[in-house]
Amino acid sequence: MEIIVSLSRLSDHLKNIYGEEASRELLKQIESKTAQYRDDIHCGKARYSLNQEDVVLITYGDQFSEPGQKPLETLHAFCQQFLGLAFNTIHILPFFPYSSDDGFSVIDYYHVDPALGDWADIQAISGDFRLMVDGVFNHASKESSWFKGFLAGEQPYCNYFISVAPRTDLSQVVRPRALPLLTAFQTGEGQKLVWTTFSDDQVDLNYASPDVFLEITDVMLTYVKKGARIIRIDAVPFLWKEIGTDCIHRPQTHALVKAWRAILDLVAPEVLLITESNVPFEDNISYLGEYKDHNRVETDEAQLVYQFSLGPLILHTFLDGNSSRISRWVSSLPQPYRYFNFIASHDGIGLNPATGILDQDEINALIKTAQAHGGRLSYKKDVDGNEKVYELNITLYDFLNDPQQPQAELDIERFIASQAIMLVLAGVPGIYVHSLFGSHNCLMCDEDGQHPRSINRAKFNYSQLLAKLADPTSRETVIFHRYLALLAQRRMHAAFAPFAEQEVLLLDERVFALYREDERHAEQIVCITNVTDKIVEVKIPASQWLCKNRVLKDLLSDHLVAMNDDLLEITLQPYQSMWLCSQV
Repeated sequence: MEIIVSLSRLSDHLKNIYGEEASRELLKQIESKTAQYRDDIHCGKARYSLNQEDVVLITYGDQFSEPGQKPLETLHAFCQQFLGLAFNTIHILPFFPYSSDDGFSVIDYYHVDPALGDWADIQAISGDFRLMVDGVFNHASKESSWFKGFLAGEQPYCNYFISVAPRTDLSQVVRPRALPLLTAFQTGEGQKLVWTTFSDDQVDLNYASPDVFLEITDVMLTYVKKGARIIRIDAVPFLWKEIGTDCIHRPQTHALVKAWRAILDLVAPEVLLITESNVPFEDNISYLGEYKDHNRVETDEAQLVYQFSLGPLILHTFLDGNSSRISRWVSSLPQPYRYFNFIASHDGIGLNPATGILDQDEINALIKTAQAHGGRLSYKKDVDGNEKVYELNITLYDFLNDPQQPQAELDIERFIASQAIMLVLAGVPGIYVHSLFGSHNCLMCDEDGQHPRSINRAKFNYSQLLAKLADPTSRETVIFHRYLALLAQRRMHAAFAPFAEQEVLLLDERVFALYREDERHAEQIVCITNVTDKIVEVKIPASQWLCKNRVLKDLLSDHLVAMNDDLLEITLQPYQSMWLCSQV
């Protein structure tokens, strides 16, 4: 029955994209392809049920290097030795042969970059952790065989990319970069202007061609066959191009994602789709799609969306020492909480998702702080052709703490406090590998000033990192063990499950306070973080939120806290967090 329903959904989505006749033939080809993969894909036949143990590490395949060892083997060794009790999912950023953008300009979608390892190494990791793989489905490298076939006029590649006639009006197209939208290439038919949204090396795929949809579907199913259990669709808002429109969030884009969801439901229902869309919040959550059932449990598009607004809000909160903005925003988040919560990533901290949440003066303060702390800025053009900052390129640790005026103990407390807030929010947390160690800006990674994102993409010499972790006084060691302690507590408590109830408590603007309760109402936790460098005293009407027990346990310090006349009086040290638990 489920297969019939999924096929019907798939048929409808394909009709919305390609029309009746073309979709009928495409559906036959997809049915044939899914039949080929069904026996080769060994994963659960039911949807994966997310819980509080789902925590994702975001890392490059060559994040750790050790002489005489393949980088993927070193990564696996690190994760096995240190992270097995803290993370259950590893997101390995693009590990395919590439020509630029640290992997996001893919030359060959079907092979692992030999400089990293091979599919056996990927599958070994997927045997110990759930594996998240990037679907770089918006564009391919100009060095790819697909694009070379396009330039030569070969079938089917001559329709894989988008050429545009000279003087075509593209003024409505939304631009994510301050770079030319079209790039001139010499083809067998003469010079053509080809669509390149992100750079002249990243050539946009033409989803108006059913051949492209079929090819990318094959790529996606290959990843699943090799062990992927989460597919991250990169740059999803830009998938569909339609001249005369803004070419962002088009209805066909949503139909494409829904079609891939339906295909996975046919072959591998356990596999989750997560969409990456660095856009304002309302546009972002549109990729969750519509609910397939009356219980509002399963959607027909992505299962999770990247929570881009969280990053700039966390930065503002600690810069201003005031939780009012983030408290108001968290209170407004709609259920169910299908959010991939992250603050730092391989990219910078996007400012566009703060639109409508922070005012321009507050955004300007973030820009000024990033520059003062040694960061870089990335720009895009607005609809009027004016350049504006869209991304802060800086490590999270160095934004929160001035590298020129370090205060080691206070700096670490501030950083850990920022992570504690992220970890208590409803949704699934994603943690960039550099956040585990409090990495500084890698200024030498952007010596020429042309690769601002590289400042946050430094790689580790594994032996040197292990030496730092062997020193109990090093910044890396202190942060690493503090972080693992937070994760250990989080995974043990069902109140932190992704869809468990949450409610903001408005206690004091110097404190962010969140109430979490598990679905069975058996566990209640109030999470409090001081967002200032001052001692703060707060009073909580505990009987209202923790109505059963008069003695509460702080999960982070293991101390007991007693109520006094139904009032919980707490003194928080600078940047201190407390997770107060009451078990009914």
